[in-house]
Amino acid sequence: MSEAQETLRVLRSQSLSSAVQDEIEQRILSGAIPAGARINENGLATELGVSRGPIREACRGLVEVGLLTAIVNRGFFVREVTAKDAIDVYDVRASLMRLAGETLAGRVTDAQLESLGDLVDKMDEAEALSDFDTFYALNREFHDRIVDFAENDRLRALCDGLVKELHLYRRRSLLQGGGMSVSNSEHKEIMKALRTRDRNRAGAALEAHIQAGKARFLTAADDDQSSNQGEQT
Repeated sequence: MSEAQETLRVLRSQSLSSAVQDEIEQRILSGAIPAGARINENGLATELGVSRGPIREACRGLVEVGLLTAIVNRGFFVREVTAKDAIDVYDVRASLMRLAGETLAGRVTDAQLESLGDLVDKMDEAEALSDFDTFYALNREFHDRIVDFAENDRLRALCDGLVKELHLYRRRSLLQGGGMSVSNSEHKEIMKALRTRDRNRAGAALEAHIQAGKARFLTAADDDQSSNQGEQT
């Protein structure tokens, strides 16, 4: 049994289309299915051992969350993000994370600080090993825990609505402007601010971190554009 088929078996408590959607989503967010790629419905159906119906239903669900686009008579494609899309999402995300930082600083527990600090330490270890995939997963967990610890259900819902779209280009931004090392130095500044329980400082540190990520993304986008122009000359 393939790993993908085992995933479906483990997720048997979900509906088939939901399990298929989770599998396709994971492949998109991991970069296994890159931006602009067409979803091979027949190939996935064969690989996962399902009919094309659940594949199509899963793809429609991924269109709704912003990971795929549907083109009539052509199929489903992984969404390609424009610079304008990225700037808009980063700016909204920065404001939301500022709120998360301000909220958490006023209520953070020692156990929560230890939990977040442990993730930062593990990111240092991943960076030392040049283990980008591990670093990226830990980075996601660090931000998710901050939002979870803030215990604001509306904030959680808004962040969840942005986070998947953000991952379409967030991986690339972590490889720019000093990469993992610079990103984790920003995490350490966030930790310093949270430990002081200073709401304004914590909010500002988180907002600055997201805006720095935006700058790294724009650098990556400029590099891609320059590379493409060079190939055409």
